[in-house]
Amino acid sequence: MAVLNVTTATFQREVLQSELPVLIELWAPGFPACRQLTPRVEEVARELDGKLKVVRVNAEESPQVAQMFRATEVPMLIVVVAGRPANAAKGAITKAEILELVEPHLPGAEDEIPAKELPALIKAGKVLIVDVRESGPFQRAHIPGSRNVPGESITLAAQGLAMERKPVILYDRSGGEEVRKAFEALQQVGLPAAILKGGFLAWEAEGYGIERS
Repeated sequence: MAVLNVTTATFQREVLQSELPVLIELWAPGFPACRQLTPRVEEVARELDGKLKVVRVNAEESPQVAQMFRATEVPMLIVVVAGRPANAAKGAITKAEILELVEPHLPGAEDEIPAKELPALIKAGKVLIVDVRESGPFQRAHIPGSRNVPGESITLAAQGLAMERKPVILYDRSGGEEVRKAFEALQQVGLPAAILKGGFLAWEAEGYGIERS
């Protein structure tokens, strides 16, 4: 989803009345830090499409919005949930820091498990790891010991997964719509499941090992 330009006139409708959490990018022309931050915000908007609404406000053209959040400098990022500020950060922070800012407020966060917690669960044999990507990406690289069940086949495979008598941890490339649909399918048949937060990319980012077929 593209980042939406918002003004004082549209702020209430687009931000305060939004059903999704909203990430506001306060910016102003002529600031190098704003130019550095913008592409990172746009990348986050694409990756979290459907889970996060991302808007951009020119603080010079809409000073009332900047005053609302007591913004004394730009760039500034503000997370708004159900019409209320929930988190904020100043400066040209990294993409990882932006994700850290918004992830606790995303829908379904309670159904996700951080990559740092997964190795211990795997070692203890307490979970079944399922990769819902197509077979090509899975064969190129996957989490060791994981099973490949493409998302469109997850309902058919549910009975076999249930026979393992373990909670299922699902992952795709980055924790996007593909794995969310697979998770909802398993919920509908009553199979305990969770999503690996950030997907395979988060596993790799932590420096954990991978397998290749």
